[in-house]
Amino acid sequence: MEKILIVDDSGEIRKQLKWGLGKQYRTLLAESVDEALKLFAKHTPKVVTLDLGLPPDIDGASEGLRCLQQMLELQPNCKVIVLSGNEDHANALAAVDMGAYDYYHKPIDLDELKIILARAFHVAGLEEENRRLQLSAGGDPESGYSGIFGQCPQMQKVFATIKKVASIDVPILILGGSGTGKEVVAQAIHNRGIRKDGNFVAINCGAIPESLLESELFGHEKGAFTGAQNRVLGKVEYADGGTLFLDEIGEMAPLLQVKLLRFLQEKIIQRVGGREDIPVDTRIVAATNVDIQESIKSGKFREDLYYRIGVITIDLPPLRERGEDIELLANIFLRRFGHEFGQKVRGFSAAALKWLQEYEWPGNVRELENKIKRAVVMTDSPIIEAVDLGFEDLSQEPLSGAVESPLVPQDGSKSLSFSGTTLKQARHEVEHVLLQQALEVSQGNILKAAAQLGVSRPTLYDLLKKHGLHHN
Repeated sequence: MEKILIVDDSGEIRKQLKWGLGKQYRTLLAESVDEALKLFAKHTPKVVTLDLGLPPDIDGASEGLRCLQQMLELQPNCKVIVLSGNEDHANALAAVDMGAYDYYHKPIDLDELKIILARAFHVAGLEEENRRLQLSAGGDPESGYSGIFGQCPQMQKVFATIKKVASIDVPILILGGSGTGKEVVAQAIHNRGIRKDGNFVAINCGAIPESLLESELFGHEKGAFTGAQNRVLGKVEYADGGTLFLDEIGEMAPLLQVKLLRFLQEKIIQRVGGREDIPVDTRIVAATNVDIQESIKSGKFREDLYYRIGVITIDLPPLRERGEDIELLANIFLRRFGHEFGQKVRGFSAAALKWLQEYEWPGNVRELENKIKRAVVMTDSPIIEAVDLGFEDLSQEPLSGAVESPLVPQDGSKSLSFSGTTLKQARHEVEHVLLQQALEVSQGNILKAAAQLGVSRPTLYDLLKKHGLHHN
């Protein structure tokens, strides 16, 4: 049974939460900062509910914020949900800025709080599983894009293969669409392998013209061609004692395939314009996004070269087939770019998460990374909305299950007129009407209104404040 720490100076609230949550979680109760920190250090719960008004500062937030800070120092991945009164909105936001997962305004509705807690445990579980998989694959769970992240069955298979083959000095072929992370996998193999102290040298065979690729790979001697004023070493020589990563090898011209095959067989190269045999000891990791078997059948790729480079093959799945990995990766990128750009972002709205899950991701992980970076740079809110991610093209079909809200009220009240207004003004007016409608339909229930609008509760609170609207 998962453990939850409840920190509140009110005995009535502690009793209410213990009674309401006791069947789902093992509840730990504390009424002061010192007591809370002792229980936190001993039991390391994944989720905490924290009242900011703790003794001796029960009318302020200094003790609650101190408790939050020390908890996050001990366990940065803990999900702390701040419980506060409506009049304490500013301190709740300050807590979120410090790293709290969410906040909830009292009085407590157990059904609403249970939904928030379930989500917090779910996210914590995803992150914990990813860290375990990273460590089992020899990766660093906090290393960002230089590591590999994922918990779906396909990625677990990738991790297991890396662990097996990294220390065995055989050629490896990585298969996967553009943006799936082929170079990241190649780097992980190098970092875990026996050549980790050598250079990791990457070259994109599809991005360099055929006339230049041979020189890039094998180097050239002075005077080998017009403009060759000095001897230049190629990527193969720079990778001596390390790893040579040949990205998009399926795009390599047939003549160069022959020369590469000779090197793989003999471990000897000749620079362009030279006659000296140069021994080179490097591991080859290749990658391609083309159907290699089809290329062999059509004569574009040599079958004997395929057998040389593909002793071990690793298949990377497209992002759209990786399920909950999408949200996991999105949160990893969000934290990284939020820190990099100094933006206080803390999560995604429900609508943004729905888009993330249902979008096809033709550019795979690279496209997701770029969208999250764009969102962090462009947003003015701590919650990333779908529009921040670039999902605003009106030519796109709406997501299944999207809530339909009329722009013109059906009761004959004020209608919207956009004549002579800017796009920003029109959006503001539509936003105001939709907020009013959501509050009316939900009878002031914030959780229901947020679900109808496809945003998180904190985002809805911020929007209501922005538009000067009040709720019950």
